[in-house]
Amino acid sequence: MATMTHDNTAQRLRVGLLCAVVSASSFGLSGSLARGLMNAGWSSASVVVVRVLVAAAVLAPIAVAQLWGAWDLLRRNASLITAYGLFAVAGTQLAYFNAVAHMQVGVALLIEYTAPVAVVGWLWLRHRQRPGTATVLGAALGMTGLILVIDLHSGLAASGVGIAWALAAMIGAAAYFLLSAQGDGTLPGTVLAAGGLLLGGLALLAAGAIGIVPLRATTNPVAFQHITVSWWLPVLALGTITAALAYVSGIAATRLLGSRLASFVALFEVLAALAFAWVLLGESPRPFQLLGGALILIGVITVRRDETTPDQADPATRPSPA
Repeated sequence: MATMTHDNTAQRLRVGLLCAVVSASSFGLSGSLARGLMNAGWSSASVVVVRVLVAAAVLAPIAVAQLWGAWDLLRRNASLITAYGLFAVAGTQLAYFNAVAHMQVGVALLIEYTAPVAVVGWLWLRHRQRPGTATVLGAALGMTGLILVIDLHSGLAASGVGIAWALAAMIGAAAYFLLSAQGDGTLPGTVLAAGGLLLGGLALLAAGAIGIVPLRATTNPVAFQHITVSWWLPVLALGTITAALAYVSGIAATRLLGSRLASFVALFEVLAALAFAWVLLGESPRPFQLLGGALILIGVITVRRDETTPDQADPATRPSPA
């Protein structure tokens, strides 16, 4: 029995890590695709709105099939889906847009990507899950690597308003991991993602309609390093790969690994973003960015050692008693 339990735990860990890497890689592609569209005349808010609404449309048929005959799942999980859409999807994006309007992009990203530390703090304060030594060390290594990868060469000047918005984006990112792990296990991840993306997309559209964020789109061709494509191709890729696949695999990873470990593995997104920017935009990473990537990898491995201890599991991911 002990061997079977160990095998199940190991299998759960392997599948969870695979889902987490797929999610981080998919999210990492979004920056390069969005840059191409913005260079063609799109506003950043329009890119995000189209991205999440296309993803919602892609996932909707699957979600409907999963809900067929069990529509009461929507009623029982309405608050979770609403919170996911408003905080994890729309809130994070709106806060980030407003942050970069007042400060450098690198600084805003650095603050937002401290979300794993916020997750650790929440689990400690709310669920009395004190982080182990390995988790603290891994967090320090990961954050140090993040500073190197993001490359703050433009300076650290920032306004108080910008810092406040960036902190709000960090809270939204932390909410993404914490909410993804919530629920009684009956709500399929695809349904949570589809509902959240639809609500988030509509919220962003409303924000654009009242002028909180600018909405602008064109049908101009989109140019990357070695290829120029029609506008609809990066839009389709943004919706299907960087949103639909990214959110569904991210929810699966969080439910398998717990919000704490999943949030640290998600730091691979910045490494994937570097790689895709190199291939699609010709932006070669600097040596210290590669060093930062190595530190992030070491930090994630270190946190994983702590998270494989049975008493470190998130409450939301612990199996229910028989």
